[in-house]
Amino acid sequence: QVQLVESGGGLVQAGGSLRLSCAASGLTFSSFAMGWFRQVPGKEREFVAVISRSAGSTVQADSVKGRFTISRDNAKNTVYLQMNSLKPEDTAVYYCAADLVVDRNFLPTRLQGYDYWGQGTQVTVSS
Repeated sequence: QVQLVESGGGLVQAGGSLRLSCAASGLTFSSFAMGWFRQVPGKEREFVAVISRSAGSTVQADSVKGRFTISRDNAKNTVYLQMNSLKPEDTAVYYCAADLVVDRNFLPTRLQGYDYWGQGTQVTVSS
């Protein structure tokens, strides 16, 4: 049974930092591109960042570029999202997701393509 478990969310002041983690089990982690998405009530879930199977390539949404960094540790079956210079508009539930891909460098950004999702972790940024 595949499980993705996010952690590290919480309440932080604007300008602060948080590091989210997503621990995966029940899958061959290195076969999956890993993504982070976020969602606020009443809005669609949106892409935040993705990292390739090989960890050699990443893409971030324009709204977080230069502030958020995605990384992964295939030995620990874990993907991370380092979030710096947080803004109130970053407040959302953050989800990690896994997409089984053949191309080691493929970077899926559309949520419809992802195979597995975590339950999410709340991030709240106060002004």
